[in-house]
Amino acid sequence: MTKKQVSRNDIRYIMKIPIEISARHVHLSEPDLETLFGVGFELKKFKDLSQPGQFAAEEAVKLIGPRGEINSVRILGPCRAQTQVEVSETEARQLGINPPVRDSGNLDGTPGIKVVGPKGEVILNQGVILALRHIHIDPETAAKLKIKNYDRAKVDTSGLRDLLFENVLVRVSPDFKLAMHIDTDEANAAGIDGENHEGEIIV
Repeated sequence: MTKKQVSRNDIRYIMKIPIEISARHVHLSEPDLETLFGVGFELKKFKDLSQPGQFAAEEAVKLIGPRGEINSVRILGPCRAQTQVEVSETEARQLGINPPVRDSGNLDGTPGIKVVGPKGEVILNQGVILALRHIHIDPETAAKLKIKNYDRAKVDTSGLRDLLFENVLVRVSPDFKLAMHIDTDEANAAGIDGENHEGEIIV
């Protein structure tokens, strides 16, 4: 990723967008949650996330790969139909796996991993991804930008290590609030840390 000049002739619209760092985390299915924490267990909310209805749980798990392990990996709720593990490229190398860059939920052909909880463990045959950088956006805002679900956009950052992120997946839903999500490797490359960082979405 390098900073590039964007021709004003190519721009239809520019809008400020919050940029959020999505650190490593796990989405669990109900059966896997019960295997890891016990039958009937319910996740306890630690804090709400920016996307409505999504939350970080108090609970965490351990990931064990062929070459290493990572402790205290936060679970995000609510539960999903399939368990999904999201890590950065750096963390994938630490674990000894080679996950592809994928949109959330696109798990076919992805590597598996061992997930360990206080009551048991789950060996996933697939489910680990490097999350494709993406934008959550509501239909009204998407209409203003003249973009639709699964379009791609550019997001320009600012600061001493400013970057132009290209090929950013657009996800449109009435359940979404405007925000761009990048992983920790991408955030470090752009010099983004903490909260309240903004970029410009360019379409």
